[in-house]
Amino acid sequence: MSALPLSDTDYNRLAGEALARIESTVDRWLQDDVIDIDTHRTGGLLELAFPDGSKIVVNTQPPLQEIWLAAQAGGFHFRRSDEAWRDTRDGREFFDRLSQEASTQAGKALSF
Repeated sequence: MSALPLSDTDYNRLAGEALARIESTVDRWLQDDVIDIDTHRTGGLLELAFPDGSKIVVNTQPPLQEIWLAAQAGGFHFRRSDEAWRDTRDGREFFDRLSQEASTQAGKALSF
């Protein structure tokens, strides 16, 4: 996996778009009565609180140009590569991993 460094502007835009996509998806689920996940965003940190009390935290890391994901299964780091956020260990796409972790914690299939 080779990732070219982004400009700070591009990193901030792309990371912001990822957080906005998560928030809009969770809002849609609430409107459609799929699941009630509370969100709380402070700058580049987005916390998802599930009905069972578990949480997922998505955090931007501008100095590293990464997005970090913390879930019950552990922590994951993602860097922009091939037009997607890719896991720095196994290359898995960010929204695929987030969907899997959210589904596990929600006890139902969820897809971002």
